Amino acid sequence: MIKPGDTRTYVKHVTAADFARFDDGLVHAVCSTFSLAQAAEWAGRLFVLELKAEDEEGIGTFLTINHKSPVFEGEDVTIEATLKKYEGNEVICSYTAKVGDRLVADGETGQKILKKEKLAKILAPKKV
Repeated sequence: MIKPGDTRTYVKHVTAADFARFDDGLVHAVCSTFSLAQAAEWAGRLFVLELKAEDEEGIGTFLTINHKSPVFEGEDVTIEATLKKYEGNEVICSYTAKVGDRLVADGETGQKILKKEKLAKILAPKKV
């Protein structure tokens, strides 16, 4: 049984596709905060994948990220998610992202597990 304190790990290999870019071009040739945030959410989702039933799906509810140091192309960043709370349909994790012993980022993720049918209604485009 999954319980608070359990961990799940995701390793992301950083490529040029992860660089900080906006519509006006390349900002930095290092892993973007956005890319790190996406990897952090995936690490927390590893719990959701184990907890949800066949007729359920997870949806993100919040994400915090404290980006502390760069990750360069070719480096592997290890994101370790720690389950803080699993209550009702809510899954909350804290995480750290590291390259070796160097802390790259930390923060929290929140997700909820909902019935796919309910989620489809919530996410359906509204008719105007």
